[in-house]
Amino acid sequence: MQATYQNPVYDYRASPDQQAEQPVHHPLVIIGAGPVGMAAALDCARQGLPVVVLDDNNTVSIGSRAVCYAKRTLEIMDRLGPGQRLVDKGITWNRGRVFAGEGAVYDFNLQPEAHHRRPGFINLQQYYFEQFLVEQIQDEALIDLRWKNRVTGLSQSEQGVLLDITTPDGLYRLRCDYLLVADGANSGIRTLMGLESKGQIFQDRFLIADVLMQGDYPTERWFWFNPPFHRGQSTLLHRQADNLWRIDFDLGWDADPEFEKQPEQVIPRVRALLGHDNFELEWVSVYTFQCRRMDKFVHGRVIFIGDAAHQVSPFGARGANSGIQDADNLIWKLKRVLDGKAPRRLLDSYQQERSQAADENILNSTRSTDFISPKNKVSRVFRDQVLALARDYPFAQGFVNSGRLSLPSRLLDSALNTPDRDAFGDRQAPGVVATDGPVLTADGELAWLLNQLGNEFCALFFADDAEQVPVGALQALQQGDMPIRVLVLLAKGARGTCAGLPLLQDREGVLFERFDATPGSLYLFRPDQHVCARWRRWDIEDVRRAQARACANLEETEHE
Repeated sequence: MQATYQNPVYDYRASPDQQAEQPVHHPLVIIGAGPVGMAAALDCARQGLPVVVLDDNNTVSIGSRAVCYAKRTLEIMDRLGPGQRLVDKGITWNRGRVFAGEGAVYDFNLQPEAHHRRPGFINLQQYYFEQFLVEQIQDEALIDLRWKNRVTGLSQSEQGVLLDITTPDGLYRLRCDYLLVADGANSGIRTLMGLESKGQIFQDRFLIADVLMQGDYPTERWFWFNPPFHRGQSTLLHRQADNLWRIDFDLGWDADPEFEKQPEQVIPRVRALLGHDNFELEWVSVYTFQCRRMDKFVHGRVIFIGDAAHQVSPFGARGANSGIQDADNLIWKLKRVLDGKAPRRLLDSYQQERSQAADENILNSTRSTDFISPKNKVSRVFRDQVLALARDYPFAQGFVNSGRLSLPSRLLDSALNTPDRDAFGDRQAPGVVATDGPVLTADGELAWLLNQLGNEFCALFFADDAEQVPVGALQALQQGDMPIRVLVLLAKGARGTCAGLPLLQDREGVLFERFDATPGSLYLFRPDQHVCARWRRWDIEDVRRAQARACANLEETEHE
């Protein structure tokens, strides 16, 4: 049915592991080559960690599925490799509009602040997202992606995990130190282990229609409550790549999914919205909202990520975006545990940080669903009054909930943070992901701060000029068993050199402000680019203690 995209078919290739007399050992195995599993694999490659990826299929997703990828996901993809390619293919948007009845209620801008590399969102069909990740993986020597490899048995001990794997050539076994499970909402591994994902199934159904057409709608998110073309329900419109438009129609719980997917039912709905017949249906699906999660994401040496661990309704684009943040949070920790540079309890912080994020996403998704599709008279009256007030009163716009859109997780309560001892603003507090901004390199090249932080612990020192830089102390941070990458950020227009230290300049003068930095301030970032500590005045021991805390080497910080 897809006219704009032909699914690639990836070859099954037998691995030498299949001929081994004993199960071959690998440090890490990932199950599932969807967006989350492949993001985790690429992060492993960036960390220098070899990984095997197993998938029981041999192509990318059928249909557009997840289409909205948030700024934070794009920033992570920049670090992993395919970021620019995704942005080039996708449809960039920052603005959205909300309608009710016959007219507009208000519009919003997800990126009112200038000088960011990436937009608030891009829209891109999931099959393109997956294809670009597969092609990136094909260039990575540390990633072994195996198609048509289905895991049918699993056991674990204190030493690792043993897998039974079925292929077109028969059965074989693997051993690994850790297993990452990214096999989706209906996780077969979760079932195999006798585990559950608990939560709420909402009594509502939505129709997805991917429509091929030439449209003059702006590249914005448009959401209608009770529109004249779909009375009593709601509708969402997004533009995707290849002149494909995603339309979501609320159908109500009593709708028959198979009946509603028939073209003779879908076409009149689309025609009523567009006011013409100049379109083609490419893909149609009906889905039911679910918000649920596992009680625990970490089960010994088996760790669940993405939809396998937690699932939310699609409004707010919190599914794939949250799963990719799972991978971003976990892989650097696994690398340090496997290298013996952090204790296994560091993995407990993945459970703490990402279960908190999952709860936040479920809360927001549940509230969105209740507002979009109220299930009782009181809720409907409240919603309709909010929409009426929002036309004229900005305060009411904050109560309109057509899907609270995905944002980076703020890990403010993480045990890995070092609390502030100096007065700073809240914007870049410990636990918050670093904000971006334009910089000039020492060679005069235009660059972006986030792309300079790397895949390791990084310290950013702020200075008015190069003479203020404590070169010896900063160079000392780069030494030892746990080296810290060091960057110096000079104020806009400053000049100078520092032997052995990379110099950046605050090209537009915005980064000092965004970090509430004064000359001499220092920020320490985790490998996932979250702030873990910051100081106005600091010494080497301060920074080393903060790094130890961020790696759960608590014995090094107990005296605090």
